[in-house]
Amino acid sequence: MEPDQTFLEYAVKALVDHPESVETTRTIDQMGVLLTLTVHPDDMGKIIGKSGKTAEALRILLRVVGMKGNARVNLKINEPVGGKRDTESKTVDQVVEEL
Repeated sequence: MEPDQTFLEYAVKALVDHPESVETTRTIDQMGVLLTLTVHPDDMGKIIGKSGKTAEALRILLRVVGMKGNARVNLKINEPVGGKRDTESKTVDQVVEEL
């Protein structure tokens, strides 16, 4: 496992209630390194943080780790199945009818 992926797993497992559910994948393309993070649905709020501050901090730290290896590292956080966010999209007419 690469240092950036190891760092991400270590940091995230320290933050969440379900560390056994933390999964990361690492892919490389012309834009750089992409780390994809999947966590337990109950832990999404802890990873995102208030106003996205925790996720932003993780991204900044990953960029620093990447600079040491001369690579651009990006983080994508997957929305888990059964997440608490309402993913159902509604039309304007449906919203008006609910009012």
